[in-house]
Amino acid sequence: MSDDGSKLDPEWIEVGNNVCGTLRGCRDASAVAEHFEQAGWRSRSSSWYGYEVETNWCQVEIDPFEDSDLLLNGVVDPRRFHELAGFLDRFGLRYSLELYDEDDGLVREIHA
Repeated sequence: MSDDGSKLDPEWIEVGNNVCGTLRGCRDASAVAEHFEQAGWRSRSSSWYGYEVETNWCQVEIDPFEDSDLLLNGVVDPRRFHELAGFLDRFGLRYSLELYDEDDGLVREIHA
């Protein structure tokens, strides 16, 4: 866990969840949280096996799902959605990410 990074900017707190995804073939949420920590993000344990990671433009929960996947959901600055995907690429993860608008309409989708 790390308190070293930036907290989510207040403007994104009001948005509510607008990003969700699956990290495939990845069973350890703590290892994924460590990747974000090493990139300068804040992290904290949010449940027995889940973690919350954040920076000033994104805050997501990473939770185990079934045997070999993790769920990711939270809020992201829509202009930086691809940057979040870039972090997952750098970490070598296989994933699906979806971005939603304020009316819960699907805006963008990335599968890698």
